[in-house]
Amino acid sequence: MRDDPEAQALRRAAALYARGDRAGAGAIFGRDTSLEGRVGSAYAAWPDGTLDRMEQLAGLHPRSAVVLLHLGIARLWAGKGDAKAALRDAAAAEPDTGYRVTADNLLYPSFAPKLPVFVPTVPLPTGFGGLTPARQLTLLEREARGTVDAKLLYGSALQRLGRQLSAERVFAAAARQAPGDPEAQVAAAVGRFSKARPADAFSQLGPLSRRFARSSTVRFHLGLLLLWSGEVAQARRQLELARRAEPGSPLAREAADYLAALRQARA
Repeated sequence: MRDDPEAQALRRAAALYARGDRAGAGAIFGRDTSLEGRVGSAYAAWPDGTLDRMEQLAGLHPRSAVVLLHLGIARLWAGKGDAKAALRDAAAAEPDTGYRVTADNLLYPSFAPKLPVFVPTVPLPTGFGGLTPARQLTLLEREARGTVDAKLLYGSALQRLGRQLSAERVFAAAARQAPGDPEAQVAAAVGRFSKARPADAFSQLGPLSRRFARSSTVRFHLGLLLLWSGEVAQARRQLELARRAEPGSPLAREAADYLAALRQARA
C-alpha cells in the first residue's frame, strides 16, 4: 500500500532476496534502520549470526509481529529453540495483520496458505481502476460508511491485505444492516474463518445453506472454506451446486474455474 522511498527500497531488497541475491538485498536492508530493515539484514547474512540477531531483536521488541514471525522462521530453519512459540506470539502480538496470516500458514500446515477471501458480486466504484492502491482503499472505506454493497467490497479488500479482524467487523456490520441479504450473511460467516477455529465460520454457513438454498454465494463460499480446510471432495460438491444454482452468474463462473483447476490437479 505504501509508495514512500523506504517502502520501495524494502520491496526492492525483498525481491533481490527472493531471487537469491543476498548480497544485493543486504546492502539495501543495511541502509534501513526500521525493524523490517534490521530483520532483512539478519536474514541476508544467513546463517551467520542470523538466529542470534533475531533472538536479540525479539528481546528488545517482544510485541513486534515482524520480529517474532521471523524469529520463529529462523528457529525452524536452524532447528533450534521453540519455533511454534515464536509463531504463536507473532499471531497474538498483531492479530489484524499479514504477519498473523503468515504465522498461521506455518502453525496450521494442513490448511491451504493464506485465508479464503469473500468474493462479492457487486461492481467496483466508477474510476476505481485508475486510482493508486492507497486511494482505492480510502475510497472503499469512505463508501463503506453507507451501503451494504460498499461494506462487502471494503471487507474483501481488508481480507486481501491480511486484516481479517477488521474485515470481520465490516462484514458483521453489513449483516446487521441487511439481515435478509444472503451475500451480507455469507460475508459475515466467511469473515469469522480462522485456522485455529474454523468451526466459527462453518457453524454459520451450514444454516445459511438451508435458509438460502438457491443462492450460489452460500454454496460457493462453503466450497471455498472446505477447499481451504483440505476437504476436497466435499468442496467439489458444493462448488458444483454453486455452479448450478445460478447459471451464468459471476460466482457460477468462479465455481467453474475452481472445478476446472481441481480436475487439472487431479489429472
